[in-house]
Formats: sequence, structure tokens, C-alpha cells
Amino acid sequence: MFAAKLRERGRIALLLARSFARALRRAVYVSPLYRWRFSGPMAERLLLAPQDLRTSDPTIANEIYDGRFSLAGEVAAIEQGSPFTHMPPSPEWQRELVEFGWLRHLRATHAALARSQARALIDDWISSVGQWRDPSADPEVTARRIIAWLCHSPLILEGADRAFYRRFLRSLNRQIRYLRKAASTTPEGLPRLTAIIALNYAGLCLGGLNRQQRQAARWLNEELVRQVLPDGGHVSRDPGAIVTLLLELLPLRQTFSARQIEPPAGLLNAIDRMMPMIRFFRHGDGAFALFNGMGASPADAAATVLAYDDSFGKPIDNATHSGYQRLTAGDTAIIMDTGRPPPIALSGKAHAGCLAFELSSGPYRIIVNCGTPATDSLAWRRAARTTAAHSTATIEDTSSYRFVADQWLADILGVLVLAGPRHVQVARDPAGGKTRIAARHDGYRQRFGIVHERRLELKADGRGLAGEDNFTASRKRANPAYALRFHLHPDIRASRPENGQGIILTLPNRESWSFVVQGADAEIEESVYLPDPDGPRRTDQIVVYGRVNHQPRVAWSLAQVGDNGRAAAPAGSRAAETPELPLEQE
Repeated sequence: MFAAKLRERGRIALLLARSFARALRRAVYVSPLYRWRFSGPMAERLLLAPQDLRTSDPTIANEIYDGRFSLAGEVAAIEQGSPFTHMPPSPEWQRELVEFGWLRHLRATHAALARSQARALIDDWISSVGQWRDPSADPEVTARRIIAWLCHSPLILEGADRAFYRRFLRSLNRQIRYLRKAASTTPEGLPRLTAIIALNYAGLCLGGLNRQQRQAARWLNEELVRQVLPDGGHVSRDPGAIVTLLLELLPLRQTFSARQIEPPAGLLNAIDRMMPMIRFFRHGDGAFALFNGMGASPADAAATVLAYDDSFGKPIDNATHSGYQRLTAGDTAIIMDTGRPPPIALSGKAHAGCLAFELSSGPYRIIVNCGTPATDSLAWRRAARTTAAHSTATIEDTSSYRFVADQWLADILGVLVLAGPRHVQVARDPAGGKTRIAARHDGYRQRFGIVHERRLELKADGRGLAGEDNFTASRKRANPAYALRFHLHPDIRASRPENGQGIILTLPNRESWSFVVQGADAEIEESVYLPDPDGPRRTDQIVVYGRVNHQPRVAWSLAQVGDNGRAAAPAGSRAAETPELPLEQE
């Protein structure tokens, strides 16, 4: 215990030191004494404009014409003056404003008014803000702004006079020089990779930056090796990170080809590995499984990315490096979290959902996790990361992860994961036409002396799922309480049958599934579904309560109800037929 606390404090001290060092370097870079380093000879012309794969909406352009900026779930009406000096409704709104990603909506109108509006707003930003104030000076924001300006340079520059063209290129060059220095001050993970991607775009799209482009390509190779796992998942374990990356990497690959420059091998390999993972995390309705920071599914973005997938293959089932498992049979799909927390520096969005699973039948999701809220609510975001917000087991209503609790630390580093399961072991057996998975984690062992094991068996036709949860106590006197939670999608209606046995789950197409638990009572309680764009939605959850010493094993089943109104026979939950885990006895 003492050694673990010592290691934890050492990691926190190292993270704080790195954070302060990054902040100090960034402060130096934006100081007046250093800014002269970002001036000098500039690239005189743009060679090409990358493609922006994100969906655009001309109606949003009309709102911008009227002075209404809808960003990050907030709307600000700018009746007069500059949006860049307007009091922002939230920090997230302000970040999105100065990232300029909304230029794509102006470009979608193909109107002369859109071009003049884009130039006026960019001129406004250059004169009133420039690149030296927060959040404009944030390297990740700078990177996204550089990408947006390059992608939408045809919109910005068509019909522009020589004076604006010079101002635009001068500002763009200064931002690129600044980012080249400040890229190392971005936090690890997607922010740093985004900065490196922007530098690659700059080297390819502006003339005279060949040496810088080659250096940026080397950085890209190195960072992709660090962040894209061998199975194609992202090191943060956030499913949405894969889509975000591919939206930038696919056009970057095209830009290399357009310049007749061989793309880095790491770029091509990363794209090839990530493509199957897009299909891995998708349910039948196209939505992504709600794990580790995943919220509202970017259905349009995922569809756009998949249009570039030449393989059209079946998704992988066993993503061991990312820590996920997928079971499919018939119209049923199950996705299960079987991984440890990501590295502490990348755990700012990680959820305590070890051994949680989601289940869908055709285009309907049945069992889900609560997900990440679409609105930026700190309270909801923290609640969404707890184990109780996932379809798995909790012990004494606590989480299997331990998060940063000190507010001053959270303000500096974010709400990172300090401790969680150290060993998660998985065995998979596809024999006999059924798919069986057994997994266990020790996230509750240090505090309660409990190891949680979950076994799932999906029938060959997909119409039945048998589950078994086991709690092994290593402390003889411990008898903690547990709760098994199965959160339901808001479109699912839960009710008791006339005989009172089990719970009937009715889908929107009137298909029904029966949930039955052996030797225990299942309760229907309130839950919440957070990723809805209109805000949190009320839903239900099935909860099974017990105590470890009284009932250390809970067997349950989900089965599609047959035409005669009775549940189809679920797959058996016999330990002899489930895969054995290579674990020592507790």
C-alpha cells in the first residue's frame, strides 16, 4: 500500500513538473521578447488546399451572416462589434470560434457573400486578436486554425485583393513558425498529434518549406507509432479519437499524393490499422459504443471515413491492445471493455467501465453505458466516468478507478486516473458455434479484497446471451455489497411480465427480450442517457443487488422472446463450458 502511494505521488510530481515546464516555454514563446523569432521571410504562395471531410451546413452560414455563432453547444448573438472581442458564453465556445472550423459552413454556400464574410472575419481576428492571446495562442487551437485556413483558402482568397493576400500569408507564416516551436508544449495524445499534422499540412501546402516538411513527416511517423496501437485503437482508448484522427489523416495522405511526395510509412500503416476499428466500435444503428469518453456518435463523419475503406471487411473481434472484445451472431452485437486504464497522462477522459458491455439487436441498442454528455457539464462529465454509469458491477457503490480528487490538481492536470485495475485477463473461446468470453479485473482488490470476473456466452443465432458474474474475496471477513447494473437505451421499455418472472425489454420494432436472473431479484430503477444532443435523457436500468459472501456468483440471461410469448432458451452458463482464465487462485 505504502509503495503504491509513493509511486502515485512520484507520477503526479512528474506530471506537474512537465506541465509547469510546458507552460513556462509557452509563456516565453508568446512574450514580446521572443515574438521576433516568428517574423522574417515568408512563403509567398499557396500550392494547394487540402480537403475538409467534415460535414458542412449552409444554414449555419446564414446564421453567421446574421451574427449568430452556434459553437460548442452555446449560441452567441453578435449584433454589433467583433465576435472575437465579444464576451464568450463559455471557454469552449471561444476555443471553437478562434479555431475557425466553422469556415466550412461558409464554403458550403458557394456565394460571393460567404467569401467576403470569411475575409472580413479573418481580418478582424488578425487585427483585434492576433495569435498571442489565450485561447488563440494555445498550440492545439493554433494547429486547428492553420488546418482550417489551409483547407478553406479557396473560399478565403478567391476575389481577395493583394493587400489582404499578403496579410493572410504573413499571419499564416507566423502561426506556423510559432507552432513549430510550441508543438512540444502541447499535452500528450491528440493535441500533440494534431499540432504535428498541422505542420505537415503547412509544409505540403506552402511553397519553400521542403526542409520543414521533411522534419514534420519524421515527427508524424514517430508520434503515430506512439499513439496508434497495433490493433488500430488509440492509446487513450477513446473510440471517438479514431474518427477524429482519420478525418485529418485521410486528407493528409491525399495531400502527399497531390504533391507527388511519398507519404510516410507510419501514416499509411496507421490508416490501415484504424479503419477496421471504426467498424469494431459501431452498433447496428451506426452509433459507437459508449466507452472512455465517447459521447454522441459522429454518424456522418464515420460514414465519410468508411467511404475510404477499400477492404469493406468484417470488423476484428479481439482488440487486445486496445482492451476491447466484440461478439457478433445473427443480428446481435456485443462490445465489451476488457482493458486497463490508459497511461496516466492520457487518462483525462478515461471511464471506470472495466468489464462493462453494450448489446444491440439489429438497428436497436438495448444495453448501453451512460456515455459522455453532449453538453459541457462538469458535474455530468464526472458522473459519467464512474463505474456506476456503466453496465458492469460496482462494489460498495465505488468506482474501480480512482480519480484525482484535489481540485487544484484537477485544475492543472485535469481529472486523471490515479489507480485502477492492474491486471485484466481475458480468455476467448469460439468453439461449438457459440462465442464465450471470460474476463476478470482486480480494480477492487486493494480496497475490498475483491476480484470481479464476468463470463459471457452468445448463442450461435444471436438470440440468447448468458452471463455470469463472480466475486472472489481474498479477505475472509470482508462481505461488501455489490450491484450489477444494466443501463438501457432510452428507446427500450422495461416492464414486468404477468407472471412476475424476469423483466421484459421491448424494442421500438416491438421485438422483445427477456432478462432473467437466477437466485436473486432484479430491480428496475431510473438511469440517464447523456450523449443526446438535446441534453441528458431519462431512461431505465436493471440492477441486481447482493453481498459477496452470501451470493458470490450471479447467473443471468438475456433472450429474445419467441412468437409464443415465451423467452427462447438462453445459452447455458455452465462453468465447465466457459473458457478457463489463466489465473492463479486468489
